[in-house]
Amino acid sequence: MPVRGLSMSPTLNPVPNTFMGFPSDDYVLVEKFCLQKYNFSRGDVIVFSSPSNHKEKLTKRIVALPGDWLRSSHSYDAMKIPEGHCWVEGDNSASSFDSRSFGPIPIGLAHGRVSHILWPPQRIGQVGRIIHPERLSSF
Repeated sequence: MPVRGLSMSPTLNPVPNTFMGFPSDDYVLVEKFCLQKYNFSRGDVIVFSSPSNHKEKLTKRIVALPGDWLRSSHSYDAMKIPEGHCWVEGDNSASSFDSRSFGPIPIGLAHGRVSHILWPPQRIGQVGRIIHPERLSSF
């Protein structure tokens, strides 16, 4: 599956295309075994349907799971992620339309977890988890 845009840079699409000035698409492998029991972890990169346009697929990183308390990155406020939902954000916050805009997403919108970059050849490899424990609170 191709991933377009800058929202997940530098994890995905880190190198600008010299012809147009836009990033080249990374092609990724989307693992779907995680959908059997919605077995996701904090730090996973997932593909999901946009909550506002179900035909549009987005790729973001899971920051918080159901029951987690999430701290706002700009204040001392915290919110509890509701059951059946997760909080997703792009790695490039300046160019990402994500849960900071539309709130927690239903986990049922997930299509799978991005496990590997398959193209371009120089970027072939596993997509790792990045966890932001400083964003989570314990209340």
